[in-house]
Amino acid sequence: MSELVGSDGVQSCDVSCEQLHQWRPGALRRALEVAGATELGLPNFIIGAGHRCHLPMIAARRSFGGRSVVLMKPSLPVSLFDFAVIPEHDRPPPLPNVLTTLGALTGPLPKAPAQPNTGLILLGGPSRHFAWDCVALERDINQLAASSVRWTLADSRRSPDSSLLRLAQPEFNVVSWSECEPGWLEQQLASVEQVWVTRDSISMVFEALQSGAQVGILNLPSRHRKNKVYSAVQRLVDLGLVTTSLDDAAKSPVIRREPLNQYRQIASALLRRCNLDFSQ
Repeated sequence: MSELVGSDGVQSCDVSCEQLHQWRPGALRRALEVAGATELGLPNFIIGAGHRCHLPMIAARRSFGGRSVVLMKPSLPVSLFDFAVIPEHDRPPPLPNVLTTLGALTGPLPKAPAQPNTGLILLGGPSRHFAWDCVALERDINQLAASSVRWTLADSRRSPDSSLLRLAQPEFNVVSWSECEPGWLEQQLASVEQVWVTRDSISMVFEALQSGAQVGILNLPSRHRKNKVYSAVQRLVDLGLVTTSLDDAAKSPVIRREPLNQYRQIASALLRRCNLDFSQ
């Protein structure tokens, strides 16, 4: 919204619902006062993500007005919110207040020039949708390593402890998530030419699509025949936004891909639906 109306046109603050177990008016007002929200005046939007924010959002809207925007498929009825922004793979109901996205919303990345012949490999981990096949990943990553790309290999919280040690190549730059400074991933995504992500991590796939890099998918075996994450990634393959062909790693991208910028599209849709003017 700041990009659309200008930074002077948007005031916001973050309100944590982590400890807000009592969402009654007194407790809610104290939480808003601590966050500095009450100093901003009455809100146009109350935006939240996470199940713990649902009741506080509803209570805040009843007390202070504005439009409630939940950034997920809520556990409460969608009709309790003014808007719900829901990824396609969560099968959103066809309701007038639902805005559908291809996948998880991610914010803009830092502005950085792409470093030639650089690539980032991001490891997820076993999940309820995918099994972790280190043998298959080792084979595929070995093929990526055969290219002339300078690779950085990074794991995540869900990655098995042995993954980095087993999958790293001698020439790789290896980084553990536990050692990363805040903002490290965003800076890497902004500056590499290509990113390869294991198929289980739909969030990292969409973070990579927010960059201008070529995005590739490292396959993993599905646990179920009906797998909404598998289907969501396959839709990206069908749209030509990502590739599953390891041969593409050896081809330097001719031009930078346009970032997906779903956050901007949703902000624009909300402003239009609420008849709020924006100049850019």
